[in-house]
Amino acid sequence: MRDYDMGNSSAALRVGLVGLGSLGVRLGRQFDGVSDAELVAIADIDEANLADAGTELEVAPSNRYTDYETMLDEGPLDAAAIATPNGLHYDQTVAALERDLHVLCEKPLATSVEDARDLYRRDRETDRVVMLGYQRHLNPAFIRARERWAAGDADPTFITGEITHDWRSYYETMDDWRMDPELSGGGHLLNVGSHVIDAILWVTGLTPTHVDATVQFHDDEQRFDEQSSITIEFENGAVATVSDTGIVACTREHIHIWDDDGAVYLEGREWNERTGYTIDAEGTEHDPSLDYYGRQTKAEAFTEAVREGADPPITVRDAFRTLIVTMAAYESGRADARIDLADRYSLPDDGLSD
Repeated sequence: MRDYDMGNSSAALRVGLVGLGSLGVRLGRQFDGVSDAELVAIADIDEANLADAGTELEVAPSNRYTDYETMLDEGPLDAAAIATPNGLHYDQTVAALERDLHVLCEKPLATSVEDARDLYRRDRETDRVVMLGYQRHLNPAFIRARERWAAGDADPTFITGEITHDWRSYYETMDDWRMDPELSGGGHLLNVGSHVIDAILWVTGLTPTHVDATVQFHDDEQRFDEQSSITIEFENGAVATVSDTGIVACTREHIHIWDDDGAVYLEGREWNERTGYTIDAEGTEHDPSLDYYGRQTKAEAFTEAVREGADPPITVRDAFRTLIVTMAAYESGRADARIDLADRYSLPDDGLSD
């Protein structure tokens, strides 16, 4: 448990939102639906986005900012929500924490191991809530799957994960922010495939030790990956294979996790809610226990964590572990080498192990 001083506990959590693209506007709508929170200020460098979002989210013109630091300084805020391109997450999260604000930041945590390590350290030293945007932690099917191994009665032994997506127009035109190395920090794996890596690490609770990857890059500088095949080895001897591609026609996702008693299968189509089912030792499938039955939004979960003084459902530690493995996959693909996580990265205490 954490100890948070919200002052007047009956007052709404005052939130300032940075980044008003489609994801930011969706996040703003979520806060509008939380009775204990109020979206009081917004910021974006694009004045058209700012005006349109301000009208839709009913934020007064006086509380719309083209400079996010001015918003953080002038707005009467308790928290900052960050929905900007990846390469801005580190600086904006640090700026919010230095102003003693709670932070909800979309994934990834950062675009370098060094910045991620610094945020991990800052999170351990602050009493503010810092939550990341890996939304599968809020999906009941994934929560129930995690419970299967949390008790310690079974141990995952074999894992496969796959996510497909259509980024072909981005690679053809190279004019989206995702194709800007300073804003994106990587290609499809960091932006989309890391959801699968995060889910595997979080659901199983396993400690990764080595990463070996084949990565197909779009550019000569090997910054923007198109697709990859990754092997992750774990401390308990389990192995996971993760396949990620951005050059197919549609989105599908699966994560299959086996232990000695059977398996959990987690499945998804397009960006609909992921669902799941179990398989017992005799091969019989059981559906009801992992069906989707409603979940919190990110805004609801974040507000609840602040109110209750609890760790959020997606922690900096979770996002740090995911980034370590993701960046190791890039390093392995570029060097054609198996990466020892402990040897290649100087990790803070409790960085990878439980």
